[in-house]
Amino acid sequence: MASSLLLFLLSFLILTTTSKSTPATITIPLSAPSFTKLVVPSKDPWGALNHLATQSLSRSHHIKSPKTNFSIIKTPLFPRSYGGYSISLNFGTPPQTTTFVMDSGSSLVWFPCTSRYLCVECNFPDIKRAGIPTFLPKLSSSTKLIGCKNPRCSVFFGPEIQSKCHECDSTAQNCTQTCPPYEIQYGSGSTAGLLLSETLDFPNQKTIPDFLVGCSILSTRQPEGIAGFGRSPESLPSQLGLKKFSYCLVSHAFDDTPTSRDLVMHTGSGSGDTKTAGLSYTPFQKNPTTAFRDYYYVLLRNIVIGDTHVKVPYKFLVPGSDGNGGTIVDSGTTFTFMEKPVYELVAKEFEKQMAHYTVATEIQNLTGLRPCFNISGEKSVSVPDLIFQFKGGAKMALPLSNYFSFLDSGVICLTIVSDSVFGPGIAAGPAIILGNYQQRNFYVEFDLENEKFGFKPQSCV
Repeated sequence: MASSLLLFLLSFLILTTTSKSTPATITIPLSAPSFTKLVVPSKDPWGALNHLATQSLSRSHHIKSPKTNFSIIKTPLFPRSYGGYSISLNFGTPPQTTTFVMDSGSSLVWFPCTSRYLCVECNFPDIKRAGIPTFLPKLSSSTKLIGCKNPRCSVFFGPEIQSKCHECDSTAQNCTQTCPPYEIQYGSGSTAGLLLSETLDFPNQKTIPDFLVGCSILSTRQPEGIAGFGRSPESLPSQLGLKKFSYCLVSHAFDDTPTSRDLVMHTGSGSGDTKTAGLSYTPFQKNPTTAFRDYYYVLLRNIVIGDTHVKVPYKFLVPGSDGNGGTIVDSGTTFTFMEKPVYELVAKEFEKQMAHYTVATEIQNLTGLRPCFNISGEKSVSVPDLIFQFKGGAKMALPLSNYFSFLDSGVICLTIVSDSVFGPGIAAGPAIILGNYQQRNFYVEFDLENEKFGFKPQSCV
Protein backbone atom coordinates (compact mmCIF):
# COMPACT_ATOMS: atom_id res chain seq x y z
CA MET A 1 0.00 0.00 0.00
CA ALA A 2 2.74 2.46 0.98
CA SER A 3 4.82 1.79 -2.12
CA SER A 4 1.81 2.07 -4.44
CA LEU A 5 0.83 5.40 -2.86
CA LEU A 6 4.37 6.65 -3.31
CA LEU A 7 4.63 5.60 -6.95
CA PHE A 8 1.23 7.06 -7.71
CA LEU A 9 1.94 10.43 -6.18
CA LEU A 10 5.37 10.71 -7.76
CA SER A 11 3.80 10.38 -11.18
CA PHE A 12 1.60 13.40 -10.54
CA LEU A 13 3.83 15.84 -8.71
CA ILE A 14 5.92 18.53 -10.33
CA LEU A 15 9.01 19.08 -8.25
CA THR A 16 9.88 22.74 -8.59
CA THR A 17 10.73 25.49 -6.15
CA THR A 18 9.51 29.05 -5.72
CA SER A 19 9.30 31.39 -2.78
CA LYS A 20 7.47 34.59 -1.99
CA SER A 21 7.20 36.79 1.06
CA THR A 22 4.53 39.20 2.27
CA PRO A 23 3.48 40.95 5.48
CA ALA A 24 2.69 38.99 8.67
CA THR A 25 -1.09 39.12 9.09
CA ILE A 26 -3.71 36.49 8.20
CA THR A 27 -7.52 36.33 8.62
CA ILE A 28 -9.79 33.40 7.69
CA PRO A 29 -13.64 33.14 7.79
CA LEU A 30 -15.22 30.25 9.74
CA SER A 31 -18.46 28.70 8.45
CA ALA A 32 -21.35 26.30 10.26
CA PRO A 33 -30.38 29.57 18.39
CA SER A 34 -33.55 31.11 24.05
CA PHE A 35 -34.90 27.75 22.34
CA THR A 36 -33.80 27.32 18.79
CA LYS A 37 -35.16 24.77 16.45
CA LEU A 38 -32.76 22.03 15.50
CA VAL A 39 -33.64 21.73 11.82
CA VAL A 40 -31.82 19.12 9.79
CA PRO A 41 -32.88 19.24 6.12
CA SER A 42 -33.41 15.57 5.31
CA LYS A 43 -36.08 13.09 4.25
CA ASP A 44 -35.20 11.25 7.46
CA PRO A 45 -34.58 13.96 10.13
CA TRP A 46 -34.36 11.46 13.00
CA GLY A 47 -31.81 9.43 11.09
CA ALA A 48 -29.88 12.61 10.29
CA LEU A 49 -29.81 13.58 13.97
CA ASN A 50 -28.69 10.07 14.82
CA HIS A 51 -25.89 10.51 12.27
CA LEU A 52 -24.75 13.76 13.94
CA ALA A 53 -24.84 12.15 17.38
CA THR A 54 -23.02 9.07 16.10
CA GLN A 55 -20.43 11.24 14.35
CA SER A 56 -19.75 13.09 17.61
CA LEU A 57 -19.33 9.74 19.36
CA SER A 58 -17.05 8.42 16.62
CA ARG A 59 -14.84 11.47 16.92
CA SER A 60 -14.74 11.10 20.69
CA HIS A 61 -13.57 7.50 20.21
CA HIS A 62 -10.74 8.77 18.01
CA ILE A 63 -9.75 11.58 20.38
CA LYS A 64 -9.73 9.15 23.27
CA SER A 65 -7.38 6.83 21.41
CA PRO A 66 -3.59 7.32 21.73
CA LYS A 67 -1.96 9.10 19.26
CA THR A 68 1.24 41.83 21.69
CA ASN A 69 2.39 43.57 18.97
CA PHE A 70 0.42 41.22 16.86
CA SER A 71 -0.18 41.08 13.17
CA ILE A 72 -3.56 39.66 12.28
CA ILE A 73 -4.66 37.20 9.61
CA LYS A 74 -8.37 36.64 9.02
CA THR A 75 -10.34 34.12 7.05
CA PRO A 76 -14.10 33.30 7.04
CA LEU A 77 -15.29 30.29 9.07
CA PHE A 78 -18.49 28.66 7.75
CA PRO A 79 -20.88 26.14 9.38
CA ARG A 80 -21.26 22.98 7.33
CA SER A 81 -24.04 20.43 6.92
CA TYR A 82 -21.80 17.62 8.21
CA GLY A 83 -21.58 19.27 11.65
CA GLY A 84 -18.20 21.00 11.43
CA TYR A 85 -16.89 24.43 10.41
CA SER A 86 -14.73 25.11 7.37
CA ILE A 87 -12.23 27.63 6.04
CA SER A 88 -10.80 28.20 2.58
CA LEU A 89 -7.02 28.25 2.08
CA ASN A 90 -4.94 29.01 -0.99
CA PHE A 91 -2.00 26.74 -1.76
CA GLY A 92 0.39 26.70 -4.70
CA THR A 93 1.79 29.01 -7.34
CA PRO A 94 -0.52 30.22 -8.79
CA PRO A 95 -2.83 29.71 -5.81
CA GLN A 96 -5.48 27.00 -5.83
CA THR A 97 -8.36 27.46 -3.35
CA THR A 98 -9.46 24.45 -1.29
CA THR A 99 -11.88 24.13 1.65
CA PHE A 100 -10.78 22.55 4.94
CA VAL A 101 -12.46 21.43 8.14
CA MET A 102 -11.11 23.68 10.90
CA ASP A 103 -10.01 21.14 13.53
CA SER A 104 -8.42 22.01 16.88
CA GLY A 105 -8.19 18.29 17.72
CA SER A 106 -5.60 17.31 15.09
CA SER A 107 -2.48 18.91 13.65
CA LEU A 108 -1.64 18.03 10.03
CA VAL A 109 -3.02 20.28 7.29
CA TRP A 110 -3.92 18.17 4.24
CA PHE A 111 -5.93 18.57 1.06
CA PRO A 112 -7.53 16.11 -1.39
CA CYS A 113 -4.78 15.81 -3.97
CA THR A 114 -4.35 15.00 -7.69
CA SER A 115 -7.02 14.21 -10.28
CA ARG A 116 -7.00 10.58 -9.10
CA TYR A 117 -8.07 11.38 -5.53
CA LEU A 118 -10.33 8.66 -4.18
CA CYS A 119 -12.72 9.09 -1.26
CA VAL A 120 -14.73 6.12 0.00
CA GLU A 121 -18.11 6.65 1.71
CA CYS A 122 -17.86 10.37 1.05
CA ASN A 123 -21.42 11.28 0.04
CA PHE A 124 -22.49 13.85 2.63
CA PRO A 125 -25.47 16.24 2.64
CA ASP A 126 -24.74 18.84 -0.07
CA ILE A 127 -21.34 17.21 -0.73
CA LYS A 128 -20.96 14.47 -3.30
CA ARG A 129 -17.82 12.40 -3.72
CA ALA A 130 -17.40 13.38 -7.37
CA GLY A 131 -17.65 17.05 -6.48
CA ILE A 132 -14.89 17.23 -3.84
CA PRO A 133 -12.36 19.80 -5.13
CA THR A 134 -8.75 18.63 -5.29
CA PHE A 135 -5.35 20.32 -5.33
CA LEU A 136 -3.37 19.61 -8.51
CA PRO A 137 0.40 19.62 -7.82
CA LYS A 138 1.25 19.57 -11.53
CA LEU A 139 -0.30 23.05 -11.86
CA SER A 140 1.87 24.56 -9.11
CA SER A 141 5.44 25.68 -9.62
CA SER A 142 6.13 25.66 -5.86
CA THR A 143 5.29 22.00 -5.11
CA LYS A 144 8.11 19.96 -3.56
CA LEU A 145 8.02 16.48 -2.08
CA ILE A 146 9.42 16.20 1.45
CA GLY A 147 12.54 14.03 1.45
CA CYS A 148 13.23 11.22 3.88
CA LYS A 149 16.18 13.09 5.41
CA ASN A 150 14.26 16.36 5.64
CA PRO A 151 13.98 17.35 9.34
CA ARG A 152 10.23 17.89 8.90
CA CYS A 153 9.82 14.22 7.99
CA SER A 154 11.24 13.39 11.43
CA VAL A 155 9.08 16.06 13.09
CA PHE A 156 5.96 14.39 11.75
CA PHE A 157 6.92 10.72 12.07
CA GLY A 158 9.47 10.93 14.89
CA PRO A 159 13.26 10.38 14.78
CA GLU A 160 12.84 6.63 14.28
CA ILE A 161 11.70 7.30 10.71
CA GLN A 162 15.35 7.76 9.75
CA SER A 163 15.81 4.00 10.03
CA LYS A 164 13.40 3.62 7.11
CA CYS A 165 15.42 5.84 4.79
CA HIS A 166 17.08 2.75 3.30
CA GLU A 167 18.04 4.46 0.06
CA CYS A 168 19.90 7.23 1.88
CA ASP A 169 23.53 6.57 2.66
CA SER A 170 24.56 8.05 6.00
CA THR A 171 27.15 10.17 4.22
CA ALA A 172 24.90 11.21 1.33
CA GLN A 173 24.37 14.94 0.98
CA ASN A 174 21.48 14.83 -1.51
CA CYS A 175 19.31 11.81 -0.79
CA THR A 176 16.34 11.61 -3.18
CA GLN A 177 14.23 9.13 -1.21
CA THR A 178 10.81 10.54 -0.34
CA CYS A 179 9.45 10.77 3.20
CA PRO A 180 7.22 7.70 3.70
CA PRO A 181 3.46 7.98 3.13
CA TYR A 182 1.32 9.02 6.09
CA GLU A 183 -1.93 7.45 7.20
CA ILE A 184 -4.10 9.26 9.74
CA GLN A 185 -7.14 7.91 11.56
CA TYR A 186 -9.92 10.31 12.57
CA GLY A 187 -13.06 9.62 14.55
CA SER A 188 -15.12 9.62 11.36
CA GLY A 189 -12.65 8.18 8.85
CA SER A 190 -9.07 8.29 7.64
CA THR A 191 -6.72 9.70 5.00
CA ALA A 192 -3.39 8.72 3.41
CA GLY A 193 -0.86 10.44 1.17
CA LEU A 194 2.56 12.10 0.97
CA LEU A 195 3.98 15.19 2.63
CA LEU A 196 4.68 18.25 0.47
CA SER A 197 6.32 21.61 0.87
CA GLU A 198 4.03 24.22 -0.69
CA THR A 199 3.30 27.94 -0.63
CA LEU A 200 0.35 29.04 1.53
CA ASP A 201 -1.14 32.35 0.46
CA PHE A 202 -3.53 34.58 2.40
CA PRO A 203 -4.48 37.14 -0.28
CA ASN A 204 -3.47 40.71 0.56
CA GLN A 205 -2.28 39.54 3.98
CA LYS A 206 0.60 37.09 4.08
CA THR A 207 2.41 34.44 2.02
CA ILE A 208 4.18 31.52 3.67
CA PRO A 209 6.66 29.56 1.51
CA ASP A 210 7.68 25.98 2.29
CA PHE A 211 4.58 25.18 4.34
CA LEU A 212 4.32 21.50 5.30
CA VAL A 213 1.05 20.08 3.94
CA GLY A 214 -0.33 16.63 3.22
CA CYS A 215 -1.22 15.56 -0.31
CA SER A 216 -3.90 12.92 0.33
CA ILE A 217 -4.90 10.59 -2.50
CA LEU A 218 -7.05 8.15 -0.53
CA SER A 219 -9.59 8.96 2.21
CA THR A 220 -12.62 7.43 3.89
CA ARG A 221 -15.58 9.49 5.10
CA GLN A 222 -13.83 12.85 4.77
CA PRO A 223 -16.03 15.63 3.27
CA GLU A 224 -13.01 17.84 2.53
CA GLY A 225 -9.44 18.43 3.64
CA ILE A 226 -8.53 19.19 7.25
CA ALA A 227 -6.72 22.22 8.64
CA GLY A 228 -5.15 20.97 11.84
CA PHE A 229 -5.09 23.63 14.58
CA GLY A 230 -3.78 21.28 17.28
CA ARG A 231 -0.65 21.62 19.40
CA SER A 232 1.88 19.56 17.41
CA PRO A 233 4.70 21.10 15.31
CA GLU A 234 3.02 20.33 11.97
CA SER A 235 -0.18 22.26 12.83
CA LEU A 236 -1.11 25.51 11.13
CA PRO A 237 -0.68 27.60 14.32
CA SER A 238 2.76 26.07 14.95
CA GLN A 239 4.01 26.58 11.40
CA LEU A 240 2.75 30.18 11.30
CA GLY A 241 4.11 30.88 14.80
CA LEU A 242 0.71 32.10 15.99
CA LYS A 243 0.51 33.79 19.37
CA LYS A 244 -3.24 33.24 19.55
CA PHE A 245 -6.27 32.46 17.42
CA SER A 246 -9.95 33.15 18.02
CA TYR A 247 -13.36 32.58 16.53
CA CYS A 248 -17.09 33.12 17.09
CA LEU A 249 -19.12 30.19 15.74
CA VAL A 250 -22.40 31.05 14.03
CA SER A 251 -25.31 28.71 14.70
CA HIS A 252 -25.64 25.51 12.71
CA ALA A 253 -28.47 25.19 10.22
CA PHE A 254 -26.91 21.95 8.91
CA ASP A 255 -27.59 23.08 5.35
CA ASP A 256 -24.36 24.86 4.30
CA THR A 257 -25.96 28.30 4.63
CA PRO A 258 -23.32 30.80 3.39
CA THR A 259 -23.03 32.76 6.65
CA SER A 260 -19.75 33.12 8.49
CA ARG A 261 -17.64 34.95 11.04
CA ASP A 262 -13.88 35.34 10.83
CA LEU A 263 -11.28 33.05 12.24
CA VAL A 264 -8.66 35.51 13.49
CA MET A 265 -4.99 34.56 13.81
CA HIS A 266 -2.37 36.69 15.56
CA THR A 267 1.23 36.46 14.42
CA GLY A 268 4.39 38.41 15.16
CA SER A 269 6.05 39.27 18.45
CA GLY A 270 3.91 39.20 21.59
CA SER A 271 3.77 41.72 24.37
CA GLY A 272 3.50 39.61 27.49
CA ASP A 273 0.37 38.33 29.17
CA THR A 274 -2.19 40.51 27.44
CA LYS A 275 -5.90 39.89 28.01
CA THR A 276 -8.78 40.52 25.65
CA ALA A 277 -11.40 42.74 27.27
CA GLY A 278 -14.39 40.89 28.70
CA LEU A 279 -12.96 37.39 28.43
CA SER A 280 -12.85 34.86 31.26
CA TYR A 281 -9.69 32.74 31.17
CA THR A 282 -8.63 29.32 32.34
CA PRO A 283 -5.11 27.92 31.86
CA PHE A 284 -4.36 25.11 29.46
CA GLN A 285 -3.38 21.89 31.21
CA LYS A 286 -0.62 19.43 30.41
CA ASN A 287 -1.29 15.78 29.71
CA PRO A 288 1.45 13.67 31.32
CA THR A 289 1.77 11.49 28.19
CA THR A 290 2.60 12.28 24.56
CA ALA A 291 -0.21 10.10 23.20
CA PHE A 292 -2.67 13.01 23.26
CA ARG A 293 -0.27 15.85 22.47
CA ASP A 294 -2.55 17.47 19.87
CA TYR A 295 -5.29 18.39 22.33
CA TYR A 296 -6.11 21.58 24.23
CA TYR A 297 -6.79 20.44 27.81
CA VAL A 298 -8.59 22.65 30.34
CA LEU A 299 -9.49 21.88 33.95
CA LEU A 300 -13.25 21.63 34.36
CA ARG A 301 -13.86 21.85 38.12
CA ASN A 302 -17.66 21.71 38.31
CA ILE A 303 -20.77 21.05 36.26
CA VAL A 304 -23.77 22.96 37.65
CA ILE A 305 -27.35 22.13 36.60
CA GLY A 306 -29.88 24.56 38.04
CA ASP A 307 -28.72 24.96 41.65
CA THR A 308 -27.17 21.50 41.81
CA HIS A 309 -23.45 20.81 41.63
CA VAL A 310 -23.08 17.50 39.85
CA LYS A 311 -20.63 15.38 41.83
CA VAL A 312 -18.24 14.26 39.10
CA PRO A 313 -15.41 12.07 40.45
CA TYR A 314 -12.06 13.88 40.33
CA LYS A 315 -10.47 11.06 38.32
CA PHE A 316 -12.58 12.09 35.29
CA LEU A 317 -11.69 15.80 35.55
CA VAL A 318 -7.88 15.55 35.52
CA PRO A 319 -5.69 13.36 33.29
CA GLY A 320 -4.08 10.55 35.27
CA SER A 321 -0.52 9.31 34.96
CA ASP A 322 -1.68 7.15 32.03
CA GLY A 323 -2.99 10.26 30.23
CA ASN A 324 -6.65 9.27 30.51
CA GLY A 325 -9.33 11.62 31.82
CA GLY A 326 -9.62 15.41 31.69
CA THR A 327 -11.43 17.86 29.41
CA ILE A 328 -10.45 19.17 25.98
CA VAL A 329 -11.86 21.89 23.71
CA ASP A 330 -12.43 20.60 20.18
CA SER A 331 -13.81 22.47 17.17
CA GLY A 332 -14.11 19.26 15.14
CA THR A 333 -16.60 17.50 17.44
CA THR A 334 -20.23 18.57 16.96
CA PHE A 335 -22.03 17.62 20.21
CA THR A 336 -20.12 17.64 23.51
CA PHE A 337 -19.05 14.16 24.59
CA MET A 338 -18.97 12.92 28.19
CA GLU A 339 -17.67 9.56 29.29
CA LYS A 340 -20.53 7.33 30.41
CA PRO A 341 -20.22 7.75 34.21
CA VAL A 342 -20.10 11.55 33.85
CA TYR A 343 -22.88 11.64 31.28
CA GLU A 344 -25.20 9.53 33.43
CA LEU A 345 -24.82 11.97 36.31
CA VAL A 346 -25.68 14.88 34.02
CA ALA A 347 -28.56 13.18 32.19
CA LYS A 348 -30.16 11.91 35.40
CA GLU A 349 -29.98 15.35 37.00
CA PHE A 350 -31.84 16.85 34.04
CA GLU A 351 -34.37 14.01 34.21
CA LYS A 352 -34.83 14.68 37.93
CA GLN A 353 -35.31 18.43 37.56
CA MET A 354 -37.59 18.04 34.51
CA ALA A 355 -39.61 15.08 35.81
CA HIS A 356 -42.89 16.94 35.20
CA TYR A 357 -42.40 16.48 31.43
CA THR A 358 -43.01 13.21 29.57
CA VAL A 359 -39.88 11.45 28.38
CA ALA A 360 -39.94 11.02 24.58
CA THR A 361 -38.51 7.49 24.53
CA GLU A 362 -39.15 6.85 20.84
CA ILE A 363 -37.29 10.01 19.82
CA GLN A 364 -34.42 9.07 22.11
CA ASN A 365 -34.15 5.72 20.34
CA LEU A 366 -34.32 7.32 16.88
CA THR A 367 -31.77 10.08 17.47
CA GLY A 368 -29.38 8.62 20.04
CA LEU A 369 -29.89 11.77 22.13
CA ARG A 370 -31.02 11.67 25.79
CA PRO A 371 -32.92 12.89 27.67
CA CYS A 372 -35.67 14.02 25.30
CA PHE A 373 -38.96 15.49 26.57
CA ASN A 374 -42.34 15.90 24.89
CA ILE A 375 -43.39 19.53 25.35
CA SER A 376 -46.21 19.65 22.80
CA GLY A 377 -49.18 21.51 24.23
CA GLU A 378 -47.08 23.31 26.85
CA LYS A 379 -47.52 27.08 27.02
CA SER A 380 -44.06 27.53 28.54
CA VAL A 381 -41.10 25.31 29.24
CA SER A 382 -38.80 25.43 32.27
CA VAL A 383 -35.28 24.11 31.74
CA PRO A 384 -32.50 24.34 34.36
CA ASP A 385 -29.36 26.30 33.58
CA LEU A 386 -26.16 24.49 32.62
CA ILE A 387 -22.85 26.02 33.73
CA PHE A 388 -19.30 24.73 33.27
CA GLN A 389 -16.92 26.07 35.94
CA PHE A 390 -13.21 26.00 35.12
CA LYS A 391 -9.98 26.43 37.03
CA GLY A 392 -9.31 30.09 37.74
CA GLY A 393 -12.98 30.91 38.25
CA ALA A 394 -14.05 31.11 34.60
CA LYS A 395 -17.72 30.13 34.20
CA MET A 396 -19.29 29.18 30.89
CA ALA A 397 -23.07 29.60 31.29
CA LEU A 398 -24.46 27.98 28.18
CA PRO A 399 -27.37 29.56 26.33
CA LEU A 400 -30.35 27.21 26.37
CA SER A 401 -30.03 26.60 22.63
CA ASN A 402 -26.49 25.31 23.15
CA TYR A 403 -27.57 22.30 25.20
CA PHE A 404 -31.27 21.68 24.50
CA SER A 405 -32.66 21.75 20.98
CA PHE A 406 -36.26 21.81 19.83
CA LEU A 407 -37.22 19.16 17.30
CA ASP A 408 -40.07 19.28 14.79
CA SER A 409 -42.41 17.01 16.73
CA GLY A 410 -42.67 19.20 19.85
CA VAL A 411 -39.77 17.45 21.52
CA ILE A 412 -36.64 18.91 23.13
CA CYS A 413 -33.43 16.89 23.50
CA LEU A 414 -30.16 17.38 25.37
CA THR A 415 -27.38 17.77 22.78
CA ILE A 416 -24.65 16.04 24.79
CA VAL A 417 -23.67 12.49 23.89
CA SER A 418 -22.03 9.44 25.42
CA ASP A 419 -21.43 5.79 24.65
CA SER A 420 -22.06 2.71 26.75
CA VAL A 421 -19.08 0.87 25.25
CA PHE A 422 -16.70 2.58 27.65
CA GLY A 423 -18.27 1.02 30.75
CA PRO A 424 -18.01 2.35 34.31
CA GLY A 425 -14.26 2.97 34.46
CA ILE A 426 -11.99 5.57 32.90
CA ALA A 427 -11.53 4.83 29.20
CA ALA A 428 -8.57 5.98 27.11
CA GLY A 429 -8.21 9.66 26.34
CA PRO A 430 -10.15 12.71 27.54
CA ALA A 431 -13.31 12.06 29.55
CA ILE A 432 -15.07 15.24 28.35
CA ILE A 433 -14.83 16.83 24.89
CA LEU A 434 -16.34 20.32 24.58
CA GLY A 435 -17.79 20.31 21.04
CA ASN A 436 -18.54 23.13 18.64
CA TYR A 437 -22.33 23.00 19.21
CA GLN A 438 -21.77 24.11 22.81
CA GLN A 439 -19.24 26.77 21.71
CA ARG A 440 -21.70 28.59 19.44
CA ASN A 441 -22.36 32.26 20.20
CA PHE A 442 -19.26 32.54 22.35
CA TYR A 443 -16.19 34.51 21.41
CA VAL A 444 -13.48 31.91 21.97
CA GLU A 445 -9.73 32.56 22.19
CA PHE A 446 -6.82 30.12 22.24
CA ASP A 447 -3.95 32.15 23.73
CA LEU A 448 -0.98 30.01 22.74
CA GLU A 449 1.71 32.39 23.98
CA ASN A 450 0.29 32.53 27.51
CA GLU A 451 -1.13 29.00 27.57
CA LYS A 452 -4.75 29.87 28.35
CA PHE A 453 -8.27 29.50 26.97
CA GLY A 454 -10.60 32.50 27.01
CA PHE A 455 -14.28 33.00 26.23
CA LYS A 456 -17.23 35.36 26.60
CA PRO A 457 -20.88 35.26 25.47
CA GLN A 458 -21.32 37.02 22.16
CA SER A 459 -23.88 36.92 19.39
CA CYS A 460 -22.17 35.39 16.37
CA VAL A 461 -25.17 35.42 14.02
